[in-house]
Amino acid sequence: MPSFITDHPMFCAMVLILIDIAVWRLISADLANWKLAARLVIFAVFSAVLFNDGMNPMQAAPYVGNTALHLAATALQIGWWLFAARTLTVLLGTLMMQRVGHTGRLLQDIVGAMIFLVAIIAAMAYVLDLPVKGVLATSGAVAIIVGLALQSTLSDVFSGIVLNTTKPYQIDDWISIDGTEGRVTDIDWRATRLQTSQGSMAVIPNSLAAKAKIINFSRPADMFGLAVSVQVSPHARPQVVIEALERAMQGCRPLLANPAPSVAFKTSVSGGVDYEISGFVPAMALKREVRNQLYDLAFRHLQAAGVGLLSATESSTPPVMSGARALLERSSIFSTLRQEEKETFSQNMTLHTYRTGEMILPAGEVSDHLFIVESGVVSVMLIKGGHKFEAGRMGPGEVIGEAGVLSDQATLADFTAKTFCTLYRIEKAYLKPCLDARHDISEAMKALLDFRVHAAQALTQDAPVVPVKKGFIQWLRDRGL
Repeated sequence: MPSFITDHPMFCAMVLILIDIAVWRLISADLANWKLAARLVIFAVFSAVLFNDGMNPMQAAPYVGNTALHLAATALQIGWWLFAARTLTVLLGTLMMQRVGHTGRLLQDIVGAMIFLVAIIAAMAYVLDLPVKGVLATSGAVAIIVGLALQSTLSDVFSGIVLNTTKPYQIDDWISIDGTEGRVTDIDWRATRLQTSQGSMAVIPNSLAAKAKIINFSRPADMFGLAVSVQVSPHARPQVVIEALERAMQGCRPLLANPAPSVAFKTSVSGGVDYEISGFVPAMALKREVRNQLYDLAFRHLQAAGVGLLSATESSTPPVMSGARALLERSSIFSTLRQEEKETFSQNMTLHTYRTGEMILPAGEVSDHLFIVESGVVSVMLIKGGHKFEAGRMGPGEVIGEAGVLSDQATLADFTAKTFCTLYRIEKAYLKPCLDARHDISEAMKALLDFRVHAAQALTQDAPVVPVKKGFIQWLRDRGL
């Protein structure tokens, strides 16, 4: 050992403690293994310095004749026990983190507290030469008094241990505890913290969570359930309603095919009948979007089937009109037509039906007509890398063939019937003069065409390959050096 260290052991020991504190704070948390290695090395050198100078932590401090040195040696020996406890705690915490992850943090804290308690008692017994039995007896009595005073807090602590052991939920899981729903952000000594969908923070005591009904939406991790309820007139035939809602399900692409979504009758009262669509999505973040989309599709498909959702503000006896005329009323493109124009339009629309899997409009064809979907689900297929894939699904009120009508462009995708479909057809010869006269309809259709062209290009073009930057070490590895 260098002569400077042997001549000034206490000074070097203090410097090593300061170096440990500085290294622990300066090294980034991403380099946890390096921080642990540095602490182990510093503790080993610190121990060697103390033992080499005769400051054995298992014995009382030397330098009895020199009060200042004796006190300094005593402090360093007590510091050795605390340093050892901290090093062992960090080492066990790193090993536990690799096995149980962040959910074992509470257990790590408890193990660390026990290690420090043992270190303090050992320092009192070996370094200070105190009667440990008397201390333990006194601390036991104090523990009973404190335990009685902190029953609620201790209940939260031990409930937290149970929750971390049984793992009904983990960090980042979406759960519901007694109706409070949110994402788990932290599990500490006292409580579980949830970030709700409104962005607020809910703090639930561990003792309450251990006794409550817990629903974990993140298990299993690859599917998340959702449900949408609709209420229709009690006079609507159930089979018609169910078939319309099943078409709405098939028109919603994010819903998982397995487990298959389903439609179920819920309740019937004098005012209406409730039906529920239930299914699963692959990610929690999709639930709100898919629920909204599913409700919109249910509304459109029910409307196409002649069934409306109940509303206190709507007339109970809507005016009777033809299917073509009603479709123009619902169309976002043709809804700006005047009533007499819609009536004329409807008389020039012909109804066509397509069976499941039948081609409606193939890719590459220049359409001389426009289709408006009345009912059913239309699948949109594109080609990428020589393989066809489904790019989207269309439902009631959406149009097909606008590229050929507007600019004699070929259709970019295959449009096939995913379910039994009914579509109204408007010939280009009749539609073209209307588009020339009504610029609002023409602009709306052009905007739709531009959107679809850009979407198709984005889906079929290969993403650019981003070159991966390699450092010097990786360059040496690639060359086997």
